Amino acid sequence: MKIRSRLTLLFTLITATILLAFASVIYISAKENREKEFYSLLRKEALTKANLFFNAKVEIQTLQDIYRSNRQILNEVEVAIYDSSFNLLYHDAVDIDFVKETPEMLNNIYQKGEIKFYQEDWQVIGFRYGFQNKDYIITAAAYDQYGYSKLNSLMKNIFVVFIVSILFLYIAGLYFSKKAFDPVKEMTNKVKIISATNLDLRLNNNGNKDELSELAGTFNEMLNRLENSFDAQKNFVSNISHELRTPLAAIITELELSINKERTIEEYKTAILNALNDAKKLVRISNSLLDLAKASYDPSEIVFKSVRIDEILMDARQQVQKANPNYKIDIAFEQEFENDHQISVNGNEYLLKVAFANLMENGCKFSKEHQCSVSVQFNDENIKLKFTDKGIGISEDDLQNIFTPFYRGLNKQFAEGSGIGLSLTQKTIQLHKGSISVQSTQGEGTIFTIELPHI
Repeated sequence: MKIRSRLTLLFTLITATILLAFASVIYISAKENREKEFYSLLRKEALTKANLFFNAKVEIQTLQDIYRSNRQILNEVEVAIYDSSFNLLYHDAVDIDFVKETPEMLNNIYQKGEIKFYQEDWQVIGFRYGFQNKDYIITAAAYDQYGYSKLNSLMKNIFVVFIVSILFLYIAGLYFSKKAFDPVKEMTNKVKIISATNLDLRLNNNGNKDELSELAGTFNEMLNRLENSFDAQKNFVSNISHELRTPLAAIITELELSINKERTIEEYKTAILNALNDAKKLVRISNSLLDLAKASYDPSEIVFKSVRIDEILMDARQQVQKANPNYKIDIAFEQEFENDHQISVNGNEYLLKVAFANLMENGCKFSKEHQCSVSVQFNDENIKLKFTDKGIGISEDDLQNIFTPFYRGLNKQFAEGSGIGLSLTQKTIQLHKGSISVQSTQGEGTIFTIELPHI
């Protein structure tokens, strides 16, 4: 069942329950009021007969004639009068005697002073009546045909109004739920036509601050992320294809030239060396891509633990210098640390080592002296690392794009690279909830500043 139908039925059911409760209260209240009013009427009629009998001294036959005459056209009250010894003094119609008073009933009335009860559908009241210092017992009974007729009419009206109201509410619920869900239907139809080929489409936002506008805005934000992700993936595939194709083409060319004709040993060695260098370049690109993929994982899939920054820096320097023995990397601690906490972060040792090694290698690679220095500072909140070189620097145009994957600026003329290292470094630092910034002046050098929070 669709939400629209469920809401309509739920709305109708709740409203019907409220209407039913309201109608029940009205009917029960009307029923109780009819009963009270008729008992009051019976008492008044009984007192009137008693006054006519005791005070006015109207003859019994006359009172009975009045009763029988009225009984032909309306439900006249049947009255009986007894003395304290339960002897019958007056009765409107002994031959009818609907109540059929018993000594037990009369005694009960006399003891309690007044009782009220039903005999079939007739209401009966009995009470003690005082006249000239003597007590008498009076009973009065009648059938409230008018009152019951009003109750039946009320019941019929309630039933009809209830059914009509339920039908009206159901139809109104269908209409308003349709109006309420029209934007959802429109959004559904729009979403159905969105695919990888038209991710630029967006859901309409009516500008209201309601749940549907919030849903549309959230969905549009998701589409923005998906579109950016698809664009990044396309660029990634395009760039990586280019990066891999170049060394592969060079390897194939070197090998083809080597087998075209007989060559000297030195020429073969040169061809093999060139192919080996291109193969090593492929390995570096592959390793960088694997590291970039790791840094792009869901953080919940990466193991974090307490690691010491000084040890990671030492390992990163050793890794860079092992591949490039002529690189000089200085590590300086500007403060003395008293415990491991001051120099530790909650992180992934492998990814941090790769990120630091990239910055060290870049600093050495783009400076004539192949030298880079790293300074370490810390406080109660975080650790600050500065990677400084006196190299060729980075232009202002390139500074805006250096963290873009596969981006190569003007420095590609100075040294080889894949354009992955800085992007990988930024992802790693962001993964560790840190920040990275860069300052550079062309011809003077570059400073990369990293801040990582403590554990």
